[in-house]
Amino acid sequence: MPSLTAVCRVHALLDDSGSVGVTAIDKRPVDGPVEVKRLGVRGDVQASRAHHGGPDKAVYAYADDDAAHFAGILGYEVVPGLFGENLRTSGVDVTGAVIGERWAVGDTLVLQVTMPRTPCATFARRLGESGWVRRFQAEGRPGAYLSIVKAGPVQAGDPVSVVSRPDHGVTIGDVFAGLDAQQARALLSSPGPRLSETMRGIAEKAVARVPADA
Repeated sequence: MPSLTAVCRVHALLDDSGSVGVTAIDKRPVDGPVEVKRLGVRGDVQASRAHHGGPDKAVYAYADDDAAHFAGILGYEVVPGLFGENLRTSGVDVTGAVIGERWAVGDTLVLQVTMPRTPCATFARRLGESGWVRRFQAEGRPGAYLSIVKAGPVQAGDPVSVVSRPDHGVTIGDVFAGLDAQQARALLSSPGPRLSETMRGIAEKAVARVPADA
């Protein structure tokens, strides 16, 4: 049954050579239930709120299978939280999640898939791997950001189930690989849950690159 392997939040702010000077990417599993509200896991923070966090990026989910894939590439275990995720999942196809689909987690929490993660230089510095941003992009396993539809407590072992899924069929993997015009139009015309401003902008740019009659 799909479930949470771990719930993670910031362990400590780390010095970072980027423009902010610190990073909150050091996420680690917490014991017991923890509340998840509109802006994410209680006790979690983002050092650069211009690019991270906010209602449409309240939590970041990453799958065990994808972590195992990268462990094979890196040669060491990708432990929960190493990629900066808040939720590590088991049995959930995060890359195949449809934009706007909703997950029920535990007894109360409901999340909505909003967009893929975009790897950044902070992520590369965290791992200390040469050319990491390019390598991460090439594998097509970005993980997903989610917004909070209904707040609630969660903990490792809680079940995860998809409770609704828009008909447009555009997935996290599709967006990460680059939308074509047909996919973008399907997203923009979907009567399903609203798109985040970031996701809408990505779709509008994809449409604008191609003539309307193409």
